[in-house]
Amino acid sequence: MGRTKAALGSAVFLILVPGVVAGVIPWLATGWQTEHELWAPVRIGAALLLAAGAAVLLRAFASFVLEGIGTPAPIAPTERLVVGGLYRYVRNPMYLAVLAAIVGQALLFGDVGLVIYAAVLWLTFAAFVRWYEEPHLEREYGEAYDAYRRAVAAWFPKLK
Repeated sequence: MGRTKAALGSAVFLILVPGVVAGVIPWLATGWQTEHELWAPVRIGAALLLAAGAAVLLRAFASFVLEGIGTPAPIAPTERLVVGGLYRYVRNPMYLAVLAAIVGQALLFGDVGLVIYAAVLWLTFAAFVRWYEEPHLEREYGEAYDAYRRAVAAWFPKLK
């Protein structure tokens, strides 16, 4: 798969999966409206968390296209294991970015339901990573993935 095809596939996947999970579903839950006037520092922090989540997500997708020459979608995987960029610090930056975007919206709109949604998603992501992604990556990339898994934390970035 060339980079152009990888970029197009990644863009479609970005819209269909994280776009729905972190955008459409929170919008359906909140209408992106708040019934309460929140304290300005909370709104600013929430907006920064949401923006950081979006930026991390876009950067992680770019790594799949540029470094991996593929997409995050299981039906169009990368040709190479992605270990650069944000993946040097944490193995799951996309999932963390989606969670940050949802928690940012929860704070921005004062919606406890979105916090619960984020917690359920984190459990779902952790289970998916543990029982599907990690065994798949181990089979696909062997020792390279095993060494990467031992060196880089799954959920809590180690800034070296």
